[in-house]
Amino acid sequence: MAQVIQYLWYVETVYNWLIIIYILMSWLPNVRESFVGELLGKLVEPYLRPFRRLIPPIGGILDISPIIALFALFYVFKGIETVLLFFADM
Repeated sequence: MAQVIQYLWYVETVYNWLIIIYILMSWLPNVRESFVGELLGKLVEPYLRPFRRLIPPIGGILDISPIIALFALFYVFKGIETVLLFFADM
């Protein structure tokens, strides 16, 4: 069970970094149109889209939805870890 939890931790960490890199790419002109930017967009944007629909940008400029999405991702993985540990102890 520890290996499964370790694997989930790796998946969460990698996906968190993908989100952070995708957000930082928005600060640089024309980077999102590159191959890497489009690939990251295909991986990250489906997850961020529901949060962007629910949370409008502050002042029309500052988008905090990725921060909320990172918190949600953290708590989802912690919930999965807790359930796995619960069933492992049975």
